Amino acid sequence: MSQYKCIIFDCDGVLVDSEPLGNQVMVDMANTFGANIDLEYAYAHFKGNSLKNCIDKIKRLVGKDIPFDFEDEYRKRSFEKFKDEIEPIKGVNNLLDKLDIPFCVASSGPENKIRLNLELTGLLPYFESKIFSCYAIEKWKPDPEVFLWAARTMGFSPNECLVIEDSPIGVKAAVNGGFDVFGFTAHDYKDELKENATKVFDSMINLPKLLESHS
Repeated sequence: MSQYKCIIFDCDGVLVDSEPLGNQVMVDMANTFGANIDLEYAYAHFKGNSLKNCIDKIKRLVGKDIPFDFEDEYRKRSFEKFKDEIEPIKGVNNLLDKLDIPFCVASSGPENKIRLNLELTGLLPYFESKIFSCYAIEKWKPDPEVFLWAARTMGFSPNECLVIEDSPIGVKAAVNGGFDVFGFTAHDYKDELKENATKVFDSMINLPKLLESHS
């Protein structure tokens, strides 16, 4: 029996395998303006970040302003790519079926993106009315407010909740809010999560055992 009463999942890279897709679109668009970056750069600098911060980084890289509709165009292209290619993280359906405590999703993305990706991967029924977006409160990780809001709404205090994150920024947000956080390392190519996470794991299949051992 786990000590936790609620689990708060990040979305991208934790529930849905969207990080390679969204970051590739960002790289391709940035490179049309002369950014000269690759996917590895995107993982290091964009993953877990707000879109505004990503666009600011691209502006600094190219040394000039980029078109004002960059964000709209990014959303359009990434949504199209998600519709064609997105998959759930391996083992996550089975995990959600087995969880016997409440859970929700708290993400930096806008709610329509969270909903789209959960719907495309068949996960939306698990999270209906339990979706928390940074855009709704206009505070982004590493600010912990999205996790605090999720915990309050679900009816729990931070010390009763566990956050599952896959980015250093997300892990920091959870720590800043007083949460335990397990780092999901499937795309943690530089081994960055273990520095601040309570525990790390590389497969959703292993999470139930981790929960039991952390009781």
